[in-house]
Amino acid sequence: MSPDTSHTNLRLGYGTNGLTDLRLDDALALLADLGYDGVGLTLDHMHLDPLAPDLAARTRHVAKRLGELGLGVTIETGARYVLDPRRKHGPSLLDPDPDGRAARTDLLITAVRVAADLGAHAVHCFSGITPADTLTDTAWKRLEGSLTPVLDTATDAGTPLAVEPEPGHLLATLADFHHLRGLLGDPEPLGLTLDIGHCQCLEPDAPADCVRNAAPWLRHVQIEDMRRGVHEHLPFGDGEIDFPPVLEALAATGYQGLTVVELPRHSHAGPELARESIEFLRTQVPPKGVPAW
Repeated sequence: MSPDTSHTNLRLGYGTNGLTDLRLDDALALLADLGYDGVGLTLDHMHLDPLAPDLAARTRHVAKRLGELGLGVTIETGARYVLDPRRKHGPSLLDPDPDGRAARTDLLITAVRVAADLGAHAVHCFSGITPADTLTDTAWKRLEGSLTPVLDTATDAGTPLAVEPEPGHLLATLADFHHLRGLLGDPEPLGLTLDIGHCQCLEPDAPADCVRNAAPWLRHVQIEDMRRGVHEHLPFGDGEIDFPPVLEALAATGYQGLTVVELPRHSHAGPELARESIEFLRTQVPPKGVPAW
């Protein structure tokens, strides 16, 4: 029997980057059966490959399947080797080679178009690591230039672009996100992906305070357990996060998107962890009607 999800404001999802051993149709059916509200769909060679032929037709099939299963979707773009089979996450938006940066920009533009066709609530992305021998100001200028065409496409599509602060990247913190907003002139489609584990890992504020501070820009949420100072995505209960205050803060923001479990290194146990994760979160979430802070 699927868990009862009617008692919570939050819409829970699970990331396909944690289900890479499953065919996409099987992964979607699993999540629907477990009671998830949606899916964080990482465009990758095994799941709606953004570079393979007949993308439009394959996207229509996924849209139909999502509709049949009643699943919402957000598009994630963190596939490790989708552009370069030898460089993890390469090339990035900060690549020294303009052609490399353009390839990443084109991938994100494709992701925005796929997201629009699927009715996704946002497209996730991140900056990448600053290349060796690259000045910080130069890296920020590259990021600004690389994202501008993506934001133009997002504006036309009516689909937010949700940038994720990622430990070790140029854009690593909430403060860095606001720096990017300033560089770009605070464009309307630019939003934030907030990873709760990353808040625990390196933000100066507690995760619940990060949620409250990020609320006006929140377009996508990822969630997992984590320890302070260690960037390792952990199953719930294996880290240090106190989840009820985090989820109460998130519910109080009125955020309407998906809160997606992010366990990309646990695909070997994906189906079982998907079950355990939703069971854990159902014991932590506040009831509907939580008063706004």
